[in-house]
This record gives sequence, structure tokens and C-alpha cells, in this order.
Amino acid sequence: MKRLIAAFAVTVLVWAQPAAAQSILRDAETESLFADMSAPMIKAAGLSPRDVKIVLINDDSINAFVAGGQIVYVHSGLIQAADNVNEVQGVVAHELGHIADGHVILGEQAMKPAMKMQLLSMVLGLATVALGGGAAGMGVMAAGQQAAMSNVLAFSRNQESAADAAGARYLTTAGVTGKGMLSFFKKLQNQQYRYGYTNIDPFAQTHPLSSTRIQSLTADLQASPAWNKPIDPKLQERFLRVKAKLFGYVSPPETTLSKYPESDQSVYAHYARAYAYHKAAYPDKAEAEAAALIAKDPKDPYFEEIQGQILLESGKPLEALAPLRAATMGSGQNALIATTFGHALIATEDKRNLPEAVKVLKVAVQRDEDNPFAWVQLGTAYEQMGDEPRAALATAERASMMGDNRTAIQSARYAMANLTPNTSEWIRAQDIAMTSADAAASSKKKRR
Repeated sequence: MKRLIAAFAVTVLVWAQPAAAQSILRDAETESLFADMSAPMIKAAGLSPRDVKIVLINDDSINAFVAGGQIVYVHSGLIQAADNVNEVQGVVAHELGHIADGHVILGEQAMKPAMKMQLLSMVLGLATVALGGGAAGMGVMAAGQQAAMSNVLAFSRNQESAADAAGARYLTTAGVTGKGMLSFFKKLQNQQYRYGYTNIDPFAQTHPLSSTRIQSLTADLQASPAWNKPIDPKLQERFLRVKAKLFGYVSPPETTLSKYPESDQSVYAHYARAYAYHKAAYPDKAEAEAAALIAKDPKDPYFEEIQGQILLESGKPLEALAPLRAATMGSGQNALIATTFGHALIATEDKRNLPEAVKVLKVAVQRDEDNPFAWVQLGTAYEQMGDEPRAALATAERASMMGDNRTAIQSARYAMANLTPNTSEWIRAQDIAMTSADAAASSKKKRR
């Protein structure tokens, strides 16, 4: 019986969290675009742009989801499938509907009656089996599971319809056209046709059928004053750049070079080829593509960033300093770019660069709460300067962020023992030691 219950629970968890194991892609230019293109809808949803994050997931499927908190996860495949930034805005508006209406929490609550129904059917089925009715007992259990899943799917479809309606309202309130939302649903509908998904049972789906969603939304979106508002050309240009660099980063080099041949001298092609050649270990060609980008706009911090990144990762950290320093300043001390700059300063193996590395990396960790690599680099800089207590504190910060409670406790306690008591850094080490110890104790209780 325990095995059957566990099997049902695992099925539900896999269905509810399809992307738990996927990797996150972080890029300064992409995250800046996501923040700017989504801010009007976030405000329209009654949320704060400071609290909502749009996170890119390395997955070539066309999908986006929320999984708790105020984070929208967007698959890289969705970016590649979108023709314009407005289509992505439509998807984000839909996902904001899930966040604003608390659908993740409500979904967890909806699982409880489904689990009860499943458990009851198992008890009755097993009782029937025990009385000699094997086939009848299995039928009772199968019927119970089907009824439970049907209830969950119906609840999910209702949530998706509500999120569609909310997303349409947010687009209208934000003054953003809903054409992208409809055109993206049509893409999904065409994909169903292309793969031969016809005569689909609408009651066996987690989402309403694309045709139903289009029919439900069209009138409201067309009635919006923003319906015929053109797409912001600056956002669209930024989207095309991000789309091209993403393609170059995630695709095999030969695929990128086929799509963006040398004859294509656009910014997008240079971006994509720079990553393709870098991945394929042709540093000279990668540097040439980065130089072509710089020639088009010498002050663009993202062009300077990719030039510095290629030089750094090609074993030329000293040459990488100038473009990365300029990119850090030009981007307003963007944390991701600053982390790469700090890494380059350390990689020169020149101790005279370590104070600047510490200064840059301290700003990076203050501005970005989700950047463990920055803490690694800061700890390395402190260690090379002979400052073991602060190196230990940086290690504790990284370990705490990654859920490595044992390392966090040990490093924080070492930092406390060697820092001046009651200073801000000593207090921070104390906080990490206490919270990590509590988390470790709680985890041990759960395992019991």
C-alpha cells in the first residue's frame, strides 16, 4: 500500500514541477531586457518590479511556469520560438496572473482532496482484493486514481483560464498590445497540428486547448485601447540581440554557423558566431567577432563584456581587464559583469590587482543575492591577500546560499573566532552560524 501511495505522490510531483532539475542561465543583458519588458505588467498586476524576477531556464521546449514565490521561469526554447518581444510579454503577463492570484499555493491545497480520494480508493480496493475480488479491487483503485487526477486536471485548467484573463487585463492596463499573446497561442496551436495532435481529449489536459484560449481572449484583447499600439522598437531590438546570443550559446557551433553564416554581418550574427567560435575553441575567430561588435558600438557595455569574457576564458586575463572594467562601469556596476571583472583581476595573478577585485566583488555580492560564484571569487581574493577570516566568511555566505549547512557552520564559526567581535562582519558570521545550525537540525528531524 505504501508503494502505491508513493507512486501516486511521485506522479503528482513530476506533473506539478516539470522543470525542477533544469539549469538556470544568467546573462546581464538578458536579465535587463526581462526586467524592462515586464515592469509595466508587473505594476499592472499590483506587484513590485523589485520583487518579481524573470529567470531563464536552459531547456529547448516551449514553456514558462511559476513554482512558488514571485519568480517566472522562461525556457530558452520559448525565446527561440518567439518572433518578437511582445509574444514573450504575453507569456509573462499570463504567468504574472498565476503569481498575483496565488495559484501555486491554491494548487497545493487542491492536491489534498485528490490525495484523500486516491487513498480512499486504495483502502477500498485493497479490502476488496483481501476478500477475494482481485479484479474488482484493482478496478476500484484505478477508478479512484482516474477520478483524483481528473479533479486535479480540471482545477489546473481553471487556473490557466484565470491566468489568461488576468494576463489580458495586465496587458491592457500597462498599455501593451495583446497581439503577441494571441499570436503565441496560435504558434502553440500550429505546433499541435504539426505533430499530429488532433482529436485531443480536452478533459485530459492541464491547460485549456489553444483554440479555446484564443477564442476566449480575442474579443477582450482586440477591445483594448493598446491593441493597435506598435511594439516598442528599442525593446524589439534588444530582444533580437538576446535571442541571437542565446542561440549561439545553447546551440551546437555548427548549427549556429549554419544559421548565421559569415556573409551575415548583422549585430545578431556577430553575437551568435562569437559564442559559437568560443565554444568550438577557435579563440581568434571568437575575438574577431567580438571586435566586430565593438566596432559597431565601442561604448556598448554588453559588447565590451563579451569581448572581455572571451579574452578571459581564452587565457588572456590581463587583456580582458580593459573591456571588463569599461563594461562594469558602463553597465552601472551590473553584478554579473562585475563578477567577471573581479574574476579577471584575480586571474592575472598580480597581487596588486587584489584590492580592486575585493572592491568590485563586494559591490557585486551586495547587489545580487543569487550569485554564489561572486562569493567564491571574493573568498579567493581575500585568501590570496592573507585575510583568512574574511575568506571564511565569504565561504560561509556561499555555502549558506547553496544549502551546504555543514560548510556554512564551520566557516562561519571560524570567521567569528578570528574577526573583531560585534563588528558587522562578526554579526553576519554569527547569523549564518545560527541559521545554518537551525536548518541542519530541522533537516535531521525530517529525515527521521
